[in-house]
Amino acid sequence: MMPQALEHADGRWAWMVLLASLMTQALTLAFPACIGVFFTDLQHDFQASNSETSWFPSILGAMLHAGGPLCSLLVGRFGCRVTMMLGGVLASLGMVASAFSRTLMQFFLTAGVITGLGMCFSFQSSITVLGLYFVHRRPMANALASIGLSLGVTLWPLLARYLLEDLGWRGSFLVFGGVLLHCCICGAIMRPVATSATPETRESPPLPSKTPVRSCLATCDSTIRHHLACDILQHNMGYRVYTVGGTLMILGFTLPHTFLVPYAMWHGVDEYRAALLVSIIGFCNIFLRPIAGLLIGRQRLAGYRKYLFSLAVLLNGLTNLVCTVSADYQVLVGYCLVYSVSMCGVGVLIFQVLMDIVPMDRFPSALGLFTVLCGIASLISPPLAGFLVDSTNNFSYVFFMSSFFLISSGLFMGGSFYALQKKERQGRQAKAEGVSSETASVPSLILEGKDSSKKQLHVERMYVTSV
Repeated sequence: MMPQALEHADGRWAWMVLLASLMTQALTLAFPACIGVFFTDLQHDFQASNSETSWFPSILGAMLHAGGPLCSLLVGRFGCRVTMMLGGVLASLGMVASAFSRTLMQFFLTAGVITGLGMCFSFQSSITVLGLYFVHRRPMANALASIGLSLGVTLWPLLARYLLEDLGWRGSFLVFGGVLLHCCICGAIMRPVATSATPETRESPPLPSKTPVRSCLATCDSTIRHHLACDILQHNMGYRVYTVGGTLMILGFTLPHTFLVPYAMWHGVDEYRAALLVSIIGFCNIFLRPIAGLLIGRQRLAGYRKYLFSLAVLLNGLTNLVCTVSADYQVLVGYCLVYSVSMCGVGVLIFQVLMDIVPMDRFPSALGLFTVLCGIASLISPPLAGFLVDSTNNFSYVFFMSSFFLISSGLFMGGSFYALQKKERQGRQAKAEGVSSETASVPSLILEGKDSSKKQLHVERMYVTSV
């Protein structure tokens, strides 16, 4: 077989990979932004309530995140390129099949499960390969790639509104199936990259002759624990804080994207102007994210990224309270402008903070476990919000719920990261004081040479370290 060509990190081809990752995020991660456009038509076509219809964005968001461990396994076995192209095929097939759904359960299976799983494979593979291609400019690369989310949030609602008028939601989903096939083109750009890490030599240990079943179960358990990043969760306290805070954040972060358009229409805003609100958020992020990428890429801010991320989540939650005050269109436009600033901070820093917390060789597994928890949160949040709307007939409670989870997440992560850093600083000081006191307590030894009349003074130093 001919040797497979490897690209080098921070090379010229890395910018093509960056462009492909940007497009992949626009096609996959930003797609839920247009669900609110179809919310009312899906509700009327399937004769469903708000809570029942809300299961579609929840299932789609859950699969978009919860397929992380399976994606990590496929990336380790086949590479990012094959996994991304497989995701594009699955997302397209699921969207096309959903156009022929006759029941709500069929629609959930096709547009929710199959499409969401395909988007997960494409999206998470693009994030992983971006971290491998960029080493020195990694914060800037993550920020630029996140512009794809802004582009998607801007364009998906407008495209959905245009297609819905001419083709209906079924025809729109057929077109979406063809659009999502472009993930395969983006995947083809992801050439294998040469890393500085030396490959591990895996020697399969001899199986015991008496208990082969137990050995097989132990191997499966070890594989599952590895791809679910159980070792990182056990030993890395910063990763634990990140996963808990990120899960709380997702419980509230996805709600405005789903319910902002129905909320505006419920207060008398016409359909086009309501869909334009989500596009305003995405359009502002197109210009804000490169600026944010330049700022967080500075070496002086490297130690403060965790706190900036917590602050962005906190501001995002406080911003959602604006919608509970007034539903006037000018107020909603101002809300979108302010919301886009905090959303920019969250989108730019969410994966960069994770790369700062865990080693890059374990990033796919760490991302997989985090996305599983985010998938569970995405599965619970929209139906719960839909239940609140059905019970109270008031969309304001959705934004109260979103603000509660986001503010709780921001305060928890900020306080926990500060406590961990303070504890780590105290540990380093105690270790330094222990080393200095131990060095000072070692006596000077006088050594005699061959000539007994000449004596040399030799200071023996003993360093005490802990692992």
